[in-house]
Amino acid sequence: MEKGKDRRKELIRAYKERELLGGVYRIKNMANGRYLLSHAIDLQGSKNLFDFSVATGSAMQHKLTKDWKEFGAQAFTFEVLEELKSKPDQTLEEFAQDLELLEQLWREKLDLTLEY
Repeated sequence: MEKGKDRRKELIRAYKERELLGGVYRIKNMANGRYLLSHAIDLQGSKNLFDFSVATGSAMQHKLTKDWKEFGAQAFTFEVLEELKSKPDQTLEEFAQDLELLEQLWREKLDLTLEY
C-alpha cells in the first residue's frame, strides 16, 4: 500500500512541476472581421473548448452568441497569436500575469474597433 501512496505523490509532484504552454489567442469571425482576444494558461484546452463549441453549435463566450447564431459556428476561427512556456521556477500566478501582459501587447497591435 505504501508504494501506491508514494507513486501517487510522485505523480502529483510531476503534474505540478510540468511545463505549461500558454499564450494569446484570437477567435475571429471571418464573416465580419470582428474578434475576441484572450489568453490561456493551457492553450490546448482553449482550442479543445473552441472545437467542442463548433461541433455543438454553442458559442464558448457570451460575447460571441449573437454573431454565432447569425453567421454560424463555421464562420469562426481559432488563431494562436503567440505561445509562451512557463519557466521552471515560475508560480501559476506569475505565469498568468505574464500572459495578461502579453495579451495587452497584442491588444495594442490590433484594431480595437473590431473587438467584441
